Amino acid sequence: MSKLEFDVSNVKCSGCVSNIQKGLTALDGVDQVDVDIPTGHVQVSGNELQRVELAQKLKELGYPEKE
Repeated sequence: MSKLEFDVSNVKCSGCVSNIQKGLTALDGVDQVDVDIPTGHVQVSGNELQRVELAQKLKELGYPEKE
């Protein structure tokens, strides 16, 4: 199992956390998604994770990586 971490924008509430978790766990290989609201830190655990795919999905969901 591997882990990838992202710092994203626009995480403001538990609804945001739910959107991120549902969106990312729908992707192949994703087992767990942890989101920290105050920092916008997202940690994704799973097998054969694709950073580009995960970052694109986060952007599509409205939570792009911070510059």
